[in-house]
Amino acid sequence: MPSAKSLELKSAIVSEIKDKCSNAKSMVLFDYRGLTDSEIKNLRKKLRENDSEYKVYKNTLLKIAFKDLDINFDEYLTGPTALAFSNDDVAAVKVLSDASKKNDALILKAGYVENSVCDKAKLNEFAKIPSREGLYTMLAGGMIGIVKDLSIALNLYTEQKEN
Repeated sequence: MPSAKSLELKSAIVSEIKDKCSNAKSMVLFDYRGLTDSEIKNLRKKLRENDSEYKVYKNTLLKIAFKDLDINFDEYLTGPTALAFSNDDVAAVKVLSDASKKNDALILKAGYVENSVCDKAKLNEFAKIPSREGLYTMLAGGMIGIVKDLSIALNLYTEQKEN
């Protein structure tokens, strides 16, 4: 039977997982086996640059935390699993997807985006979405085009009225 100190430590880890999951906008489960130490350091650095982080927890503790949060990841919690948290909807998904394309050892398992569990295929779709800054640039470009066309049309109209 586990000691009281061991149970208290496990309870603290489960509440840490629940707290991080509650505050995150998205989460990604991935297999990290086969990554070298320098690859892991680069991955952590890229995640931090994108307002994300990852931690490795025991699957049994993850199952308990996810059960309390009503998230069903049971089928994905086999083998060593790391959990990435992000304060952006797709930042961690993009970083991990890019890393998995460069390194076959990193395997995306599943994610939790927009309050629903996503499989690997759905995560790849989210990874293709442009960044927030990219979307703003596209929007601004579209708006500039409309203003330009309007100014040309008004200029042609005034020239026509003058003649």
